[in-house]
Formats: sequence, structure tokens, C-alpha cells
Amino acid sequence: MRGAPCANGPIPRWLRFVLILDRCGSAAYVGAGFFFAPVLAVLSPWPTLTAVCWVIIGLAGLWLGLLGIAMATGLAMVLRAGVEIPEDYWRSIIDYPTISRPGVSTHLDSRPASV
Repeated sequence: MRGAPCANGPIPRWLRFVLILDRCGSAAYVGAGFFFAPVLAVLSPWPTLTAVCWVIIGLAGLWLGLLGIAMATGLAMVLRAGVEIPEDYWRSIIDYPTISRPGVSTHLDSRPASV
């Protein structure tokens, strides 16, 4: 089963969606860790509430694991097809800045401030 053809070959349509979900989910999981650590400390006297928090953490981790498997499967399909994923595809997933670094001169006659 092949994915949607791209300019450079078959890339599964669902791969971009999985990559975006994995990126956002990982960021949210790390951010939620800063929230759940103090919550678990406060809720430690109540084992039922602590267990509910651990179930939520575990389900979120399981979801990220399943996304990782789907991501690895999609990338393996692309690799097996012998296709290189173009730079534009990656830039559509990860919002790279398009401007050059500020403060960097492109003039040939420029010199460092220390000289």
C-alpha cells in the first residue's frame, strides 16, 4: 500500500499528521510534567486521586508511544521506497524561521567590533 505521491515519490498522507501530533504531544507531555509533579505531591495523602493522576500520565505516555510507532512505520515506508523527504516537507511540520540571524552582516568589508 503506497501513500500519496509527492514530488519526490510516495510519502504516506497520514505521516505529516502523525509527525505534527508527535511534536505537539511531546511538548505538552514535558510541559504537563511540570504541572503534575507538584499536583502529585499535594495529592499524595489521597491514594485514589494519586492513582487517577498516574493513569492520566500513563495514558498520555502510551499515546505518545503509539505515535512513535506510527512515525517509525511511516518513515520506514518512505525509506524502503528509496525516497528522500524534501526540505519543504520538514519545514511544513517544524516552523523554521525564514530570516537570517539578526546582527550578522553579509557585507564583505565588515569586520568584528573588537578590531
